[in-house]
Amino acid sequence: MPSPNFRIEHDLLGDREVPADVYYGVHTLRAVENFPITGTTISIYPELIKALACVKQAAAHANHELGLLDEKRCSVISSACDELLAGKLHDQFVVDVIQGGAGTSTNMNANEVIANRALELLGHQKGEYQYLHPNEQVNIGQSTNDVYPSSLKIATWFGILGLIDAMDVLRKSFAAKAEEFKDVLKMGRTQLQDAVPMTLGQEFGTYAVMMEEDQARLREAVTLICEINMGATAIGTGITAHPDYAPLVLKHLQRITGIPLVTAPNLIEATQDCGSFVQLSGVLKRVAVKLSKICNDLRLLSSGPRAGFNEINLPPMQAGSSIMPGKVNPVIPEVVNQVAFEVIGNDITVSFAAEAGQLQLNAFEPIIAHSLFKSVSHLRTACLTLATRCVDGITANADHLRALVANSIGIVTALNPYIGYANATAVAQEAHLSGGSVYDIVLAKGLLSKAQLDEILRPEVLTRPVPLTRP
Repeated sequence: MPSPNFRIEHDLLGDREVPADVYYGVHTLRAVENFPITGTTISIYPELIKALACVKQAAAHANHELGLLDEKRCSVISSACDELLAGKLHDQFVVDVIQGGAGTSTNMNANEVIANRALELLGHQKGEYQYLHPNEQVNIGQSTNDVYPSSLKIATWFGILGLIDAMDVLRKSFAAKAEEFKDVLKMGRTQLQDAVPMTLGQEFGTYAVMMEEDQARLREAVTLICEINMGATAIGTGITAHPDYAPLVLKHLQRITGIPLVTAPNLIEATQDCGSFVQLSGVLKRVAVKLSKICNDLRLLSSGPRAGFNEINLPPMQAGSSIMPGKVNPVIPEVVNQVAFEVIGNDITVSFAAEAGQLQLNAFEPIIAHSLFKSVSHLRTACLTLATRCVDGITANADHLRALVANSIGIVTALNPYIGYANATAVAQEAHLSGGSVYDIVLAKGLLSKAQLDEILRPEVLTRPVPLTRP
């Protein structure tokens, strides 16, 4: 006799005791035992669970319309999916994020949870699959090989929308600082050497543009994941699915998700090709590279405060050292840098996993999913953290910046059109050797008058194109 704390379930390998109170079944139990890899379960990605619920609900309605699923079973399957969409029972998704089997364990985890909850709604006990079966009813007309990639795309769509929103928060923070600092003159630098003057507002405005550009690239990339392969079943031939199933399940998925999904024109190609995931991962890497570059700048510009650039002040967030009193570190840019490094590494993983597919299926979509979801989620929180805990609180050391411009040799570039390159070079060399200012040397040599210098070196002249008026 089995313990009252367990129920007996059967699969092709035999009978197993499954804890009586859980909603998953024997297939999930074996997957938990087989893949003790990360200790992190798929429940960490609620978007994936909700996407699986959308797919299963759409499939139930499509199969009901086709006369393959009776109204009562369709109704309780749909209700169980609604509960998943509301965030319930996510703790029952217990398979590891990294798993063998091309995602079959994830698909069966969903089938079993939905079936057992639907059984309860019918008034039966968990595991009484003679009344409603995970494979026979919940998974009818489906395969892991169309359910799993379609669910990944739906989940990724929702995740990308959240990332784009977070990037907009950061873009607005940079844009606000660009406006605040629009009149703060500073020296620009190339190769870490003095270049020509600009405003701090122009510098921060550049960061806002970088975010806006990558938001646009993400919107382009996300359109590629609207193409799904539902109806493909095992390899794209549609075996076991009704001929009218694919358009019907698409119609219901569009309604349930609100996403402009389309059925792939060639389901055999769509079942084995992971190109859209590679494309999206590449764009996420682009976002990461841009964010990391910006954070490098913020750390450099705030370095010091006495022995560094000291051009801007990052808001102090915590004590920076266990041994050096008073030290404050740029911890927020540092953590965003690390997120960027992770995303770049995730892109390599996605690339290798997509390349490793063989013949009619890619068996490595679980690691693609894990990598993409991590990248999307961590970039989103990184953008929000950088905006609210760093950028919003940045201040400028305007007097110090102005003094650097006045003492810089770089402003001699602005004099090129007026005194000629040879004279400008001579002035620069003398300034460098003597430590004197370009302004004073030009006056001493009689190359320009004080009035002319003051006009040429006005901030609005130094930081944007203006018509030349030669002396």
